Amino acid sequence: MSTQASPAKPAARLGRVGVWSGELRRAAPAARAEAAAELDALGYGAIWMPGGIGGEILADVRALLDATRRASVGTGIINIWKHEPAELGAWWRGLPAELQARTMLGLGASHGPLIGAEYGRPLATMRAFLDGLDAEGVPVQSRCLAALAPGMLDLSRDRSAGTHPYLVPPEHTAVARARVGPDALVAPEQGVILETDPARAREIARQAVGVYLGLPNYLNNWRRLGYSEDDVTGFSDRLCDAVFAWGTTEQIAARVKAHFDAGADHVCLQVLRGAPGSDMSLPTRQWRELAAALL
Repeated sequence: MSTQASPAKPAARLGRVGVWSGELRRAAPAARAEAAAELDALGYGAIWMPGGIGGEILADVRALLDATRRASVGTGIINIWKHEPAELGAWWRGLPAELQARTMLGLGASHGPLIGAEYGRPLATMRAFLDGLDAEGVPVQSRCLAALAPGMLDLSRDRSAGTHPYLVPPEHTAVARARVGPDALVAPEQGVILETDPARAREIARQAVGVYLGLPNYLNNWRRLGYSEDDVTGFSDRLCDAVFAWGTTEQIAARVKAHFDAGADHVCLQVLRGAPGSDMSLPTRQWRELAAALL
């Protein structure tokens, strides 16, 4: 295992509240840089981007690092089926030390339905990938795992800074904290909808979650948390309201507090406004409103 130390513990580097944004990944370079600089100035501790589809995620991370001065930049997540440890290692070694200190490489084992016949043995595959990162000199404290189930949570504790789970209610944050112990990072993503009408808010949530309802990892995680088969297969109002936070900024702040009370170090907020891909603009107004309430 790599013994190279990071300048500060991950929780301190990420801050308490961050932003998770697919829009930043898709934005034009100038708009991306401007938005990242504003998020930095607003006081968000970290900016996270999805990387599960592969592509030039490392170049996109570098663009955000160059556009910011203080905020960390994280991947939520790099798909280990679409990248190689040598690629990440070469990129890491090319970063100046001050940018390495602001980088968190979130890694995930993805899902069988997305990868196909090649998919198998996610824990063993992740262990091998982490072995490769060790050999490449990527520090343990500069990587985290998208961990939902007990085995992957254990691996996140033992071989990385901790866990960055997706589509989880505060109940999972409590489970994760109990599993990884007091020192590992727990940094859940939280989908947020600034809409006070329950029907409209849940409609947006269900549009956002639709693609994930075919992925067993998420469904099984909700089952482990005690949600019924009807809750899971129908994505009931009960489960919808647990996974997504909607309402006023005060209600969003209460959900973030619930994660912290359950043991989170850092919560990153993903603003949802409709069906995936229906609005490609950056949610700048919502980021500002949330910053005023939370930072």
